[in-house]
Amino acid sequence: MHLAGASVIKTATLLGASRAAASKVMMKYTSHGRTSSAKRNSGQKPKLSEMDRHTLKKIVSINYITAAAKVTAELNIHL
Repeated sequence: MHLAGASVIKTATLLGASRAAASKVMMKYTSHGRTSSAKRNSGQKPKLSEMDRHTLKKIVSINYITAAAKVTAELNIHL
């Protein structure tokens, strides 16, 4: 086992992760200088706008024991 392999094992043990996961992250960091993706704005766009979330919070804070179906119906009325 060479020095890098020992480093991966020590890191994986310290973090409680698998050796494969530790190795992938360490290789990505050494080759790219970071571990996060270079892509921006990836993933699904939010379904609710900031105003919609505010309205939902208001509905739930007033009727916090209400069933989810009723909250959804009331939110749809406001939207």
